[in-house]
Amino acid sequence: MLKLHVNIDHVATLRQARRGIEPDPVAWARAVEGGGADGITCHLRKDRRHIQDTDLVALRKAVTTLLNLEVSLDEEMVGLALASGADEICIVPENRQEITTEGGLDAIAERGRLAEAVPRFRERGMPVSLFVDPEPDQLEVARALNVEFVELHTGSYANASEGALEEELERLRGGARCAHELGLRVNAGHGLSYDNVQGVLDLPHLEELNIGHSIVSRAVFCGVETAVRDMLRRMGRTVA
Repeated sequence: MLKLHVNIDHVATLRQARRGIEPDPVAWARAVEGGGADGITCHLRKDRRHIQDTDLVALRKAVTTLLNLEVSLDEEMVGLALASGADEICIVPENRQEITTEGGLDAIAERGRLAEAVPRFRERGMPVSLFVDPEPDQLEVARALNVEFVELHTGSYANASEGALEEELERLRGGARCAHELGLRVNAGHGLSYDNVQGVLDLPHLEELNIGHSIVSRAVFCGVETAVRDMLRRMGRTVA
């Protein structure tokens, strides 16, 4: 069964627009679980533009499914992630000038820092995923670093013109097959929506999708639980 993890960052983005207490991303996470999601994803960024340190503490106490923490290789962020008690860690690139994460982590360029960070997480019993583009050289480095998962970056597919969609899907299929052959488990995410998620459902060996902004956007109109259930249905899941 393909799992759905819902990224709640942009609920916190809305709250931070007023620097207030509403909407509460922790309460939103509970509602997401009520809608049937299999896990909660959040990204604690160094600039704290959305999720805050206190949110992470509260999420760890509140989340009853699985808490997946996205984090950069910045030493402060690694330290906070190690202390977070998150169930899984996904290492992502981070640029303060970006609106959202742009492209996958360059595991080749970051191999040195990854070789230091990954064992620290594994010592804490925290499975590690690398958010990478579906390229064999990136996946080979992930395997060499002994991470459990890769999350394939689907942003190029999500942003592709109609004429380039099949090419981007084939890149993802090839990446998923390569990852599996290397012994890596396969997740995917970034830019996925109700309109384009169907295209990635047949990726081989896919275990989990991470989707956030599209679900948050739909929830504005229909509510959190309905938005989550709608996405589960688009993924082919039976929803009560």
